[in-house]
Amino acid sequence: MNYTQAIDYLTNQLPMFQRVGAAAYKANLHNIMQLCSLLGNPQKDLQCIHVAGTNGKGSVTHIVASVLIHAGYTVGIYTSPHYLTFRERIKIGNAFIEEDFITDFVSKHLLLFKKVDASFFEITTAMMFEYFKQKKVDYCIIETGLGGRLDSTNIIEPLLSVITNISFDHQQFLGNTLTQIATEKAGIIKKNTPVVVGERQPETEMVFMQKAKEQNATIYFSHEINNATSFEEQSISGTYLHTGGIPYTYQTDLSGAYQQKNIQTALAALVVLQKHGIEISHKAFQNGLENVCATTYFIGRWMQVKNNPKVILDSAHNEAGIRNLLAQLAQNHFTQLHFVFGTVADKDTAPVLSQLPLNATYYFCKPNVPRGKNEKELSEAAQAFKLKGSHFSNAKAALDEALKNAVPTDLIIVAGSIFLVADILNSFPFLTEKE
Repeated sequence: MNYTQAIDYLTNQLPMFQRVGAAAYKANLHNIMQLCSLLGNPQKDLQCIHVAGTNGKGSVTHIVASVLIHAGYTVGIYTSPHYLTFRERIKIGNAFIEEDFITDFVSKHLLLFKKVDASFFEITTAMMFEYFKQKKVDYCIIETGLGGRLDSTNIIEPLLSVITNISFDHQQFLGNTLTQIATEKAGIIKKNTPVVVGERQPETEMVFMQKAKEQNATIYFSHEINNATSFEEQSISGTYLHTGGIPYTYQTDLSGAYQQKNIQTALAALVVLQKHGIEISHKAFQNGLENVCATTYFIGRWMQVKNNPKVILDSAHNEAGIRNLLAQLAQNHFTQLHFVFGTVADKDTAPVLSQLPLNATYYFCKPNVPRGKNEKELSEAAQAFKLKGSHFSNAKAALDEALKNAVPTDLIIVAGSIFLVADILNSFPFLTEKE
């Protein structure tokens, strides 16, 4: 088996949630526990920070990782899904897992995978544990794939749990109320292990407080530790409340005003890690925030890929994410908004479509995954909300048409699905050099 065959096995022959949705979801931890047990439980040799939440998981994961790296630690990063290459999912800093490791791991354990009937995400998670163990990383920042309680990553015993926020997404698995969704996310709270919650929400705070009490886990709401008060032109200001109100201003390479909440959550998590003995200097905070993207290869969030007209890619794909995107749009100046929009078929599109601006020109398209929603059906659904535009069979065709129609002072936004952003990134060769 070579690398291409190994990736084909993982992404095409196994049930993969990103591609097929519900058919790949397993509502228990039996398989991942059995798989890791047969591998010698590599996760038990790792020091982990576990990150869950509806939105902001990736941002918080990469911010925490960047600061720890600038503090001098070797840091493993586990995220999903990927944009350009499977290897993005498992990184040490900004270096992707090696092709040879993937090939050897898959080849060596094929019979084991079949024995436990392992899914794509279960195998990938086990691979990550084994890789970080062999590389002897100091810390791992591990993002959940979906939910928390039943997520394959939830067999770790972390140093710290982080829950960014709760909003509606994946209701078919996590529940139809914020309380139900919060209960699933709260499943990552472990016995005697501190937890940081990014946002204090009336519908969910008691869920987290009760779970923390049951587990004898100290709970922190991020604004009680770090109050980020402004985010302007990639500069964030705030106050570290736990030290008697010490103010700070940091520069950052992150764009998008919604990063204010994510940075506040990440800084609170880092302060709690400091409280528990991890040494992180003020300089590490400064350099880590200033260089998140370069240090960790962080892409796909309010990401500008072209000027005149400006083209922005953003991974907003649910109700709360779109709200954040629209708030950011309100801070931009442009003549006409062109919106390349696509989503997946198993999401309720109405809550998102109802928010989108009426004065934009839309280019509806299908993300290049089996779950992608048919572009004609999406266009018809959008008409009910008086959104006007054309439909295209793929993202590149939609963007090409938007570029053809836009003048230099216009703005083109690509959003609605992470997979749509991935499709566009793959159409810009200069962005794929990491592959």
